[in-house]
Amino acid sequence: MSRPARLLLRASLALALWSFVTVTASAATPYAGRKDVRQFIARMVDTHGFVGKDLRTLFSRARFQPAVIAAITPPAEPRARSWQDYRALFLTRARIEAGVEFRERQREALARAAELYGVPEEIIVAIIGVETVYGRNTGNYRVIDALATLAFDYPPRAEYFRAELEHYLLYARDAGIDTLAQKGSYAGAIGIPQFMPRSYRRYAVDFDGDGKQDLSGSFADAIGSVANFLQAHGWETGQPVAYTAQVQGENYRKLIDAGIKPTYRYADLAAFGVSAAGVATPDAPCALIELATPGEASEYRVTLTNFYVLTRYNRSSLYAAAVLDLAQAVKSAYQTQ
Repeated sequence: MSRPARLLLRASLALALWSFVTVTASAATPYAGRKDVRQFIARMVDTHGFVGKDLRTLFSRARFQPAVIAAITPPAEPRARSWQDYRALFLTRARIEAGVEFRERQREALARAAELYGVPEEIIVAIIGVETVYGRNTGNYRVIDALATLAFDYPPRAEYFRAELEHYLLYARDAGIDTLAQKGSYAGAIGIPQFMPRSYRRYAVDFDGDGKQDLSGSFADAIGSVANFLQAHGWETGQPVAYTAQVQGENYRKLIDAGIKPTYRYADLAAFGVSAAGVATPDAPCALIELATPGEASEYRVTLTNFYVLTRYNRSSLYAAAVLDLAQAVKSAYQTQ
C-alpha cells in the first residue's frame, strides 16, 4: 500500500473512531448532565439573564442527532466537485416553473423589496428557490437538536455552532416562540430563506406589517429579509453580477488563485489574458472564477461586487453561480409566459 493510501486509511479510521466515540458518549449522557453544557448554561445565565432551571429543562429534552453529524462531516476521500452536476440540481424545469409561479404569486412583495433594497426580484426568487424550493423544503430537524449536536458533539466547528445556539436561544426568547418546536435544516438554518440564527436576529424584517419577523410562515418577511441581507452586505443597485469569460495563456491563473473576493480592476483583465462578455467601469473591482467539471472544459466567469455579495449568503462560488443562472432562467421564463 502506498504512503498516501496509508494516510488516507488512517484518516478514515480516525474519523470513524471519533464518530463512534461521539455517538456513544452523547447517547450515554443527556445534554443537561454534561459539564460543557452546564458551563454553556451558566454563561447564558450570567451574560443574558436566562433562568438556569429553564435552560436545564430545555437541554434535558434536547436530543443528539447522529444524522446531523453524518450530514455535516466531509467525506474521508473528497471528490472533485462538478459544476455541471451541481448546476443540474437547481436548473430543473420544475424549479424554474415553480419560480415563475412564485414570482407571480409574490409580485407585490418582490416589487417592494426591489424598490426598497435595490436587489432585483429574480435574485431574491432564485435564492429562495435554491434554498428551499420556494418554501417547500425548510428542514425536518428540531433546531435545538441540530444546534446542540453541532455545538457540543462536532469539535471541528463547535465554536461557531455554540455561537449560533446562543443566538437561537436569544431569538426564541425575544420572539416568544417554542424553542423545542422550531424545525430547520441539519445545520440549524431556519425558514423559507434558511437563515442561521445570527442572521435571523440581524437581518430578518417584518415585511408584511404584522408586527413580527416570521421567516417560516410569511413569504413577504422572507422576501424582504433576503433583500435586506444582500443590501447590508454591499449589494450595488443596478450593477452587473458576473459575465462569462474567455481565457488564454497561463496568467489568468493568478486571478483564480487570488480567490473570490474582487480585488483586481476590470480594466486589467486583458493583461491577464481574460476577456469578459460584458461591460463594467474600468475601476470596477472584479475576480475570476473557474467552474470545473471533471472530464469537460471548465467555464470561467468574471465576477463583480454583487457576485461576492451572493457568496456572503453561502461561501461557495458554485452556489452563487447557480443562484445567478436560476435567476436568469426564471426571469426569462417569466417574461415570455
